[in-house]
Amino acid sequence: MMNRNFIKDALLGVATGDALGVPVEFRSRSILERDPVTDMRGYGTHHQPPGTWSDDSSLTFCLAEMLCNGYDLQNLANRFINWKHYSYWTPHGDVFDIGIATAEAITRLQNGTPPTLGGGTTEGSNGNGSLMRILPLLFYIKDMPIAERFKHVQEVSSLTHAHLRSVNACFIYLELALAILKGQSKETAYETVCSTVTDFLQNGETHHFSDILSGQLPQFPIAKIHGTGYVLRTLEAAIWCLLNTNSYSEAVLQAVNLGDDTDTTGAVTGGLAGLLYGWETIPAHWLNVLAKRDAIDQLIVNLQAKIYR
Repeated sequence: MMNRNFIKDALLGVATGDALGVPVEFRSRSILERDPVTDMRGYGTHHQPPGTWSDDSSLTFCLAEMLCNGYDLQNLANRFINWKHYSYWTPHGDVFDIGIATAEAITRLQNGTPPTLGGGTTEGSNGNGSLMRILPLLFYIKDMPIAERFKHVQEVSSLTHAHLRSVNACFIYLELALAILKGQSKETAYETVCSTVTDFLQNGETHHFSDILSGQLPQFPIAKIHGTGYVLRTLEAAIWCLLNTNSYSEAVLQAVNLGDDTDTTGAVTGGLAGLLYGWETIPAHWLNVLAKRDAIDQLIVNLQAKIYR
């Protein structure tokens, strides 16, 4: 495990899963059952070439780049603003997909709202826009006590999604990623999360996560798993796909073929699967067409140097 480049596993895992889902975003499960995604495609929903990742990866890369220079929420807010208005960290120089809650939050940040107050706090503000980009934070918080880990997750989520449900989802996701990072099997990592998160996470939103933290999620039938834009459904889908498959490609293709918010379900699942199986297990022809691969690789080098110096 010591020779693994987990940052590379995570970032390429997110971007590849994202790119697999971009061409079929918003397609229903029934349509994808008739014409399932089995390989990297192009065009489709957003008319983008194969290997094009979306806002999920753009904002993930913004967070990773911020961490290269030290933890600075205003710096992160500035990067989000530059992405939305000046196409910073986009695959081909334009923003072709952005969630409503994320767009509104970035406007507030641009107007001077402090970073931790940027995100919406209503129940309707619980899209998956912070979950999709949170994974790089793992490498900054991995050695902190659990309360400190939660504090930083809440801060970073709150730039765009400040409701506790979104924060809790991001926290559970990173706790699972942390267990994988420590070398636990996917089954043991899930058991660890069900135990430690349940013991720690005592707030008014915890009951919404009872299915995830029950220890029974992998036994749920696929009919109960949904790839929608609601943060709770995205988290459930990602964990379910990870636990019910045996390779990176199986996990992300399962996630994408759930339908609906395919790029984000693919990205969130892909981050976990990348950490679990390693970037070398991602099909080479998928990696070879990823947009801005050289820039991603340099970002990985920079973050690696910062975190493991």
